[in-house]
Formats: sequence, structure tokens, C-alpha cells
Amino acid sequence: MPLAILFIAIAAVGCQGTKISSFNGIDTNLGTLSLISNAESRCISPENFTGARGKGALAVPSNPKQRNVNNASKAASELGQGWKVNPYVHIAAGETFTLAEMEGPGAVKHFWITTLEDSVWRSLILRIYWDDEKTPSVECPLGDFFCQGWNKYAHVSSIPICVNPRQGFNSFWSMPFRKKCRMTLENCDIYGDELTVYYEVDYVLTDVPRDAAYFHAQFRRNKLNETSDHVILDGVKGQGQYVGTYLAWKVHNGGWWGEGEAKFFLDGDSKSPTICSTGLEDYILGSHNFDSDNGYVVFTGPYSGCCQAICPNGSYHTGDKFGLYRWHIADPVRFKSSLKVTIQDLGWKRGGIYNAQKSDVSSTAFWYQTEPHAPFPPLPSPTILSVDED
Repeated sequence: MPLAILFIAIAAVGCQGTKISSFNGIDTNLGTLSLISNAESRCISPENFTGARGKGALAVPSNPKQRNVNNASKAASELGQGWKVNPYVHIAAGETFTLAEMEGPGAVKHFWITTLEDSVWRSLILRIYWDDEKTPSVECPLGDFFCQGWNKYAHVSSIPICVNPRQGFNSFWSMPFRKKCRMTLENCDIYGDELTVYYEVDYVLTDVPRDAAYFHAQFRRNKLNETSDHVILDGVKGQGQYVGTYLAWKVHNGGWWGEGEAKFFLDGDSKSPTICSTGLEDYILGSHNFDSDNGYVVFTGPYSGCCQAICPNGSYHTGDKFGLYRWHIADPVRFKSSLKVTIQDLGWKRGGIYNAQKSDVSSTAFWYQTEPHAPFPPLPSPTILSVDED
């Protein structure tokens, strides 16, 4: 067969559906949406707890073998199977519920979750385990993972995190895994309440590149900062990249509070960091207090935002609360062997003098790294974890 005819034949076969691309379906964007992939899409939710092919919407109203017989069984009783019988789960106080368990290789591409109850987002602890690890790579209150650290709804419209009315939490962080992924949610409500949760985990089964690192997220809280530097992340060993920060910041003094520098200690840095910002408002990609004559400007963008300003007495008062995020997506902070990240707790006194503050700072760090990861510090107790009501 002449060579030109052979090429035409191969092209014709490719157009009829034979695999013509090695695209694994993980790195999706506008430029790759047209590419054919052998990746297989799956979804885990209360309507399909295993994510198995063809096993969704099989719950039967009033089936005593269901986990939650009384969820929507009555609403669906006249319509029967296939009519939204099992859309949510109840998690008892003290219970850790497995949201999803997936066999790899593959990648979580989207995670949506919401609660029936308001003001419980610090009472639910999200944990994610990769492969066979015993300690989680993600351990964080649900609200802080989704930039909702003060248990009050804040709209977020960013690339990896979207929070839509009334409390639709969405994560688009790409989370590849090789052997398995296990996601759990613990109810540590201090009042002992059972909590209702709706959720959906969308993932693909596909090959994972050898150089793909694992997603991590870690929460810390310092209610009365005694050191002037709040540690966002420390003890990281291995190679990877830092990709984001969320801060829930409560001010314990009047005046402007956001002068502190974000510092990144890379690969053995000790006293001095390699990367140092010029101030918290600058690190969040704003400037000059991000306020106006009418008070703070709440903004939410693809890479950064001050998504929440709870200031019942107006601007610059003790007790003001803020939600701030900065995603290092276009500019990930690369490290080869170690990483530490801090933020100074710094404001102004009268007369143009810096004020070393004692703010209530909660932080969530987001990064990718090679495994194994160092164990996380213990989470604060549920009482310390809980949000102050003032």
C-alpha cells in the first residue's frame, strides 16, 4: 500500500473512535476540552455510595436496609425508585462517616457539599487519605476548606473554590491518586447534634503521571497570637509546591490590622525566608487596606479575595472578623526539600507606629507534595475549634 494511502487509512480509523490521544483527562481546561481520553467518569453521592457504573438512583422508599430510611422516602413514596429517594445522609455527633472510597488510579475533579443546618461548618472535620496512608493528607474544618471560617455564608467565586447561594460549597482542586482515595467527615458538634449533609464527589479513573504529587490541606488556629508570627504551615518534608492560603482573621484591636508579611522559608531557610511579602493586604493582592469611604470592600476573584468582612460596629473596631484567600495557581511556590509558611500579626498604632497585635488567626494551607508527608499537629479541641458567637 502506498504510504500516502496508509496515512489516510489510519486517519480515517482515528476519526471513527480509535484512541488518537494520550490525554489522561486530568488536566482539564479550555484548551484540552476537545481532546478524546480513555478516562472514565464516576460520581459518589448518597444516591450511589460506591460510584459503580449503572448503580445510581437505586434506593427504594421505605427500604429498611437503607442507611437513612427517613430522608426523602416520604417525599418519593408516590413516585418510587429513581425519584430522589436518598439525597443526603445524617451524621450523628461523634461519628466519622465515610463520604467516598475510590480505587485508583484516578483523580478527584470536583467535590460539592452542603449542610441542612446553618452555623455548623467548624463542627465538621474533612479528612482525605491517599493510597494506604494511616494519617490524612487533608485535615480541616469543612467551612475553612471552603473559605467559610466564621460559620456565616460568604460568596466565593474563584478558580479552585466556589461558594454559591445559599451554601453550595464547591472544590475544583485536582486531586490525583494512584491506589485509592478515602474521604471522611467527622461530626464533632459540641452540642451533640446530628447533622445532615448532602454531597457529591466527581472523579475520573485514569492513568496518573509519575510526576503528579498529592494534594494536602492543613488547618491551624491561634486564638491569641503570642509570637507575632502565626505559623500557617511547618514541618513539610519532601518536594512539591504551595498553592493556597485561607485566613479567618479576628482583630483584637482597633485600627488597621493587615500589615503583616507573609514569609516562605524554603529548602533549609532558618532565620530569614526566601520569599517575603510587603504586607497582608498586598499578599491578598489588594492594597491600602482594601477599604473605601464606606468601609471595607469585599471582593472575590479568581486568585484572591477578601470574601468576608463582619464588622457590626463599622470599620476598624475590636472584634471585626475577616475571611481572606490567596491561590498560588499561576505562581505556585516550589520547594525541593522543606517548607515553612508564616504570617505576621501586625497593624498600626497612632502616630504611624507599627503595632504587634494578638489577633485570633485561623489558617488553612493548601499544597501538593510527594509522599510520605510529615504527621500534622493535632487539631484544636472542639471547644477551641468552635467559632466565637460574639
